[in-house]
Amino acid sequence: MTQTILRLNHKGEGVPDTGAPIPRVLPDEVVEDGRIVTPSVARVAAPCRHYKSCGGCAMQHASDDFVAAWKTDVIRLGLSARGIETEIRPILTSPAQSRRRATLHGRRTKKGAMVGFFGRGSDALIEVPDCKLLDPALIAAFPVLEELTVAAASRKSTVGLVVTLSEAGLDIDIRDAKPLEPQGILEMAALAERHKLARLSWDGEAVATREPPVQSFGKAKVAPPPGAFLQATAHGQAALLGCVREALGDAKQVVDLFAGCGTFTLPAAEKAEVWALEGEAALIDALDAGWRKAVGLKKVKAEVRDLFRRPLLPQELRKTDAVIIDPPRAGAEAQSVELAQSGVKRIAAVSCNPISFARDAEILIARGYRLDWVQPVDQFRWSSHVELAAQFTKPHMG
Repeated sequence: MTQTILRLNHKGEGVPDTGAPIPRVLPDEVVEDGRIVTPSVARVAAPCRHYKSCGGCAMQHASDDFVAAWKTDVIRLGLSARGIETEIRPILTSPAQSRRRATLHGRRTKKGAMVGFFGRGSDALIEVPDCKLLDPALIAAFPVLEELTVAAASRKSTVGLVVTLSEAGLDIDIRDAKPLEPQGILEMAALAERHKLARLSWDGEAVATREPPVQSFGKAKVAPPPGAFLQATAHGQAALLGCVREALGDAKQVVDLFAGCGTFTLPAAEKAEVWALEGEAALIDALDAGWRKAVGLKKVKAEVRDLFRRPLLPQELRKTDAVIIDPPRAGAEAQSVELAQSGVKRIAAVSCNPISFARDAEILIARGYRLDWVQPVDQFRWSSHVELAAQFTKPHMG
C-alpha cells in the first residue's frame, strides 16, 4: 500500500492519507509498505547509532530546523484553536548530551545486568552506551546502574533507575525494586561510598546520603527529595527562568503557584517577597530549607496547599503584584478561573502542555488579561515534547 504523509500529530507520528499514524516519517513523504519511497528534504541521518531500535527519541530523523518549526507550530495551533494570537518567539533548544535527569531501566541477565531505554513500542531493553541525549556523566554511570540492578531486580523483573546529576554527584532513585534487607542497606551504603554517589534511594526512601544532592536555584542551593521533578537540562531551566524574570518585571510581592522545590521561587526572592504554594510537603520542605540556608534573599513563605482542590482565591491575591504559575501537564483550570478574577497585574506562566496552556490562557484573556508573548523552550530534544513560558498583563492596570 502506498501512503502519502499529510502532517504530524502531537506525538510526532505521520498522519497518512489513509490508514493509521506512522512513526518516524515526515510530511510529504511517500511510504510504501513501511519503506520510504520519496523522502522529505527535511530528512537527515540520525546522529545516534541507537536511534533505529531505541525508544528514547522520536525525532532524530528530522532536521533541527524542521523540529523547531514543528514544535513552534504545535504551540501556535493550540492557541489558534482558542482564537488566540500573540508573538511567538524563536524556540530555545537545549544542546545534545545535556539531559541531566533521565529514567532508565535495568534488567538482570545471566552475566550480570543491562541498562538502557525501552525500544519503541515494546518492552525490549536497548543498551545505549553512545546516547546523544544524556549528559556524559550519566552515561559514565551505567556500570554502577548495572551493579544496582543486580541488587535491586528479581530474575524476571525490570527496575526503574531515576538518575539525576547534582552538584555533589549522582542522585539515584531505584523504582520497583525488591525489598531491601538490613544487610542490603549496609551494602548499598558501601556502594554509594565506593562510587561517590551523592545519594542513593530505594523506591523514594534515601538509604545512603554522602552529600546533599543540591541544585542551584539562583543564589539558593536545594536538595530535592528523591525522584523529585527537576527541569531536564540546565539550559532549559535558565531559559525558563529568564522568561519568568522578564514577566515579573519589578514586582515586589510575588505568589508562586505549583512552586515545586523552588526553581522559580528562590530566584524571584532575590528581588521580591514570595509566597510559594505546592501540594507536596516534601517539596515545600526542600524549598524552605534552601531559602533558610541562602544569603541575601527576601522573605519566602512556603505553604503546602492542593491548588486543584483549593485554588488561591482573588481576595488572597489582593496584595500581590505578580504571579508565577507552572502547573503539571493537566494545566490549572480551577486556579486560572480564580486568578482571572484577581487584580494581579502580571503573570509569568510556564507550561509543559501547549493544549492545557491554551485552555487556561483563554480563561485569563476572557477576564481582561493580554497574552503579550510566548517563548517556546525545547529541553526535550528529539522528542515530541515542548514547553513554553509566557507573559500575561492587565493593560488597564498599568
